[in-house]
Amino acid sequence: MTTTSPADDYMGFVGVTTGSSSIMKVFPLWADILGLPTRTLIGHDLPMDTDPAVYRSMVERIRDDEHHRGALVTTHKMNVFAAASDLFDELDPFAASCSEISSISKRGDALIGRAKDPITVDLALNDFLPADHFARTGAEVIILGAGGSGTALSWALAERADAPARVTVTARTQDKLDHLREVHRQHGTAEGLIRYVVTPDAADADAIVAAAPAGSVIANATGLGKDRPGSPLGDAVVFPEDAWVWEFNYRGSLEFMHQALAQQQERSLHVVDGWRYFIHGWSQVVADVFEITLTPDIVERLAAAAESVR
Repeated sequence: MTTTSPADDYMGFVGVTTGSSSIMKVFPLWADILGLPTRTLIGHDLPMDTDPAVYRSMVERIRDDEHHRGALVTTHKMNVFAAASDLFDELDPFAASCSEISSISKRGDALIGRAKDPITVDLALNDFLPADHFARTGAEVIILGAGGSGTALSWALAERADAPARVTVTARTQDKLDHLREVHRQHGTAEGLIRYVVTPDAADADAIVAAAPAGSVIANATGLGKDRPGSPLGDAVVFPEDAWVWEFNYRGSLEFMHQALAQQQERSLHVVDGWRYFIHGWSQVVADVFEITLTPDIVERLAAAAESVR
C-alpha cells in the first residue's frame, strides 16, 4: 500500500494506481480556490484483490490519525463497505442500501461513510444528455457492469422524472445481479424498469447493445480500460444509431471508448468520456470531507482549474 504520513493535515485517496490520476495535480489548485486547510493529497494504493483485514486497517488509520481529514474511495468502495462498515459511526442511506462507501469523512469523533456516486453520476449525466431525451425518444440505457458505478447509475435513473423506457444492467456473474436486484428492491424501484442480464462473454454483451433502440445510452461501468485493460464489448459490436456512448473512465487504455470512436461517424454516435464524472465525483467528496457547500459556479471554477492541467 503506497502511503505516507505528513505532519500536517491531509486528505486521502483510496484506489489502485492513484499516482497516475489527474487529481494529484488538480487537488492543490482546488485547495486554493476553496480555501482548504491543506493542499496535500495522499494516495492509498491497494490491489483489487486486497484482503479485508487491509481495508479495516486503512479505515482504522483514517479514523485514528488526527491529521487525516478523510478520503475518497474509487475502485474499492464496495470492498471497503463489506470489510469495514461496522467501523463507521454513521452511514448515509445510499451507502447502506448500495453497500458501498465512496466518501470517508469525520465530524468530531464520529467517522462518517457516504456513497456519493448516485448524486455524482446523475450530475454527470445531466451535463451531456438533453433533459427530455428519454421522453422524446423512447431510448433505453444499457449499463455494462453491476458494481458500484453501475449500481449508482441505475439508482439515479430510477429517480429521474424523465426515466428511460428500460434499463438493462449486465454482469458476468449472477451473484452481482442478485445483489443489485436486492438494492433495487430495498430502494422501491419500479418493477419492470430494470432488466438484469448475465453476460459471461463479450459476445453476449455485444448482442444486448446491438439490440438497443436508437438514441440509447450505453455506459461502461465495469472499470475495464482503467484499472485493467480491456472492454466489456468485443470488437465486432455494433452500437445503436445516434447512441450516447458513455465511458465512465477518463484515463487508462480506454478500449471501450476507442470502439465507439471507430463507429462514431458511421453510426452518428455521441461519445462521452468520464472527465465530468471525475469532476463531480471529486468535488462532491472534497465538499463532504471539508464541509463545504458547492454551487454550480464553484463547480465550474473547479472544472476550469482541472482542465488547465488535464
